[in-house]
Amino acid sequence: MEIKKRLYFLLFSIFVVFMIGSLGYYFLYKGEQKFIDCAYMTVISLTSVGYGEVLEVTGNVYAQIFTMIIITFGMGIILYAISTLTALVIEGELTGIIKTNKMKKQINKLTGHIIVCGGGKTGFPLINELAKNKISVVLIDLDEAVLNKTKDIFGCFYVKGDAADDNNLITAGIDRAAGIIIALSSDKDNLYITMTARMLNNKIRIISRMSDKNIEMKLKNAGADSVVSPNAIGALRMASEMIRPTAVDFLDIMLRSKHGNLRIHEITVSEKSGISGKKIIETKIQEKYNLLILGLKNKKNEIIFNPSALQILTTGITLIVMGEVDDIKKAASIF
Repeated sequence: MEIKKRLYFLLFSIFVVFMIGSLGYYFLYKGEQKFIDCAYMTVISLTSVGYGEVLEVTGNVYAQIFTMIIITFGMGIILYAISTLTALVIEGELTGIIKTNKMKKQINKLTGHIIVCGGGKTGFPLINELAKNKISVVLIDLDEAVLNKTKDIFGCFYVKGDAADDNNLITAGIDRAAGIIIALSSDKDNLYITMTARMLNNKIRIISRMSDKNIEMKLKNAGADSVVSPNAIGALRMASEMIRPTAVDFLDIMLRSKHGNLRIHEITVSEKSGISGKKIIETKIQEKYNLLILGLKNKKNEIIFNPSALQILTTGITLIVMGEVDDIKKAASIF
């Protein structure tokens, strides 16, 4: 914003010099000359193009003095403006403004995206995972180095600034977002952003990070749908590495493999899909989309593992499936 102010100030200064010169000549000649001639005289004087006098300045003492003043001060302002613009271009600041404005326009077109607050050690891997699942992401972070790391991630946009600032959340399109992941290191900041996000969009899904177990209920009361503790998850992972290493390797390879985007995902049956009322076997989900159904969640929030092929699907049931991301997306559009 400071750079914009400088640019506006320079443009305004040039405009003021131009108007003072044009009006000055106009009044010096008591309106006997056309305003366009006065403006033209001002421009050729300031730019020193040497086209000759459009107005009869020679012999008119007041016009000569006025011309010298305009050239002396006007040229100083114009040279300062040119040098400043050159510096902005060389330093890349002007390019940065253009890129930021372009990014804002792209973000304004997003709907149903995910906002990530904080792109550090926790935020960056989850941005990669969301991108692999072909979900549009908007990162909010202050660190230029962190933002630069996300530039090569397809479908990832960013807002440089403090995630605790309401304006940055609005710029990230929180009113149109499907969810927000708050992954800052400070529990206090996470709590504040959770509360703010819920106020700005009461339908958004909020996932918040926590370090202190005692703040979990505060985060949920502030509006978080789910709270995640990296420390607790890390402990469970270490235990799993000890007692079920092969299962852990299977999941790791699935997530990190470069030969495909195999994922465990969820698909919800909607009323308009035409699937509601059919048995699982009748949907031919495995034959058509090559998806393996691992479980489902019914309207009572009960989880059923490895459901029968004769299980009847009703509106609101969520299937837990495993398969390629593209195949999951195709099935989700039908279901």
